[in-house]
Amino acid sequence: MHGEYKVPGGKLVAVDLAVDESTGHGVLTDVRVSGDFFLEPDEALGVIDTALTGLPATTGTGELARTVTEALEKAEQGGEIAGPVAMVGFDARAVAVAVRRALGLATTWEDHTFEVLRPGPLPPRTLAALDQVLTEELAAGRRGPTLRFWDWDERAVFIGSFQSYRNEIDEDGVAEHDVTVVRRISGGGAMFMEAGNCVTFSLVVPGSLVDGMSFEQSYAFLDTWVLGALGELGVEAYFSGMNDVASPGGKLAGSAQKRLAGGAVLHHMTMAYDIDADKMMQVLRIGREKMSDKGTRSANKRVDPLRSQTGMTRDDVVEAFAVYFAERHRTEPSDLRPEELERAQDLVRTKFDTAEWIHRVP
Repeated sequence: MHGEYKVPGGKLVAVDLAVDESTGHGVLTDVRVSGDFFLEPDEALGVIDTALTGLPATTGTGELARTVTEALEKAEQGGEIAGPVAMVGFDARAVAVAVRRALGLATTWEDHTFEVLRPGPLPPRTLAALDQVLTEELAAGRRGPTLRFWDWDERAVFIGSFQSYRNEIDEDGVAEHDVTVVRRISGGGAMFMEAGNCVTFSLVVPGSLVDGMSFEQSYAFLDTWVLGALGELGVEAYFSGMNDVASPGGKLAGSAQKRLAGGAVLHHMTMAYDIDADKMMQVLRIGREKMSDKGTRSANKRVDPLRSQTGMTRDDVVEAFAVYFAERHRTEPSDLRPEELERAQDLVRTKFDTAEWIHRVP
């Protein structure tokens, strides 16, 4: 069995192994770790191979990583290897992920075909409900991984699952500008979204794709393609903090996630295309505070990194992102199923449109 893991911003780790079933429960045998990483001293590689050999094939990523780390520490302290261990471009967790992929317990992008959904404009609360529906559909095995691009006609504010309504929302601004307030199921911060002012997508993937990764690690893993797409559009982009993407001109985008018990992961991102900053500051209290630090006080001020840096229309930007993703991953065009849209509309009535949900954190 063979598995590989490319560390985001680092090196490739490969693992070849076999599983011995003769004892009645599978154990790892003939483990060989390789890759284009850097490791000192040379003997440390043999320590890693030996540490993994004999472990149950069901060992989780965390335990695999701990076993490797403890074996290296013991070998170093016991004088079995010369000098301190240096792992450059990879770490014990990367080895563990490669092992899990070799066993088929963790997957890669290449193992999946992504259904691409572009259903056209939908009400904001329906968009939020579809995140829950499509993630639950994947967890139940009724739909494969999906990439869904959002479109909407109404002015809306999406707040994170755990944000305080009163701390984030200015009721006067909401009323003045006829804004729909939506609480989504993922965490993260607030997003002010007028029709055409943002580029937003949702990725729904199986937990096996991010097996062994923390939330922080999975953000970079799932958003790396976005940086590539931005680069092809002439935008210099890089990760900033845990879940943001920025350029030399400032923040470009923010991501959020929700992991369901059934093993499905919702990951979505909103990129600023052309935002009316003055209006946003009248609607969002925290947005007002953040923008004040940047000296943004003009009523005509706009936050338009994608429009100004690409010179492209929003539709062309969305199409470029869709094409870039399809060139690197297996995709197929798809549509929302009637029962999925019906379920989303039911969730709007029973959850997303209710005061209990919208104000669940007062």
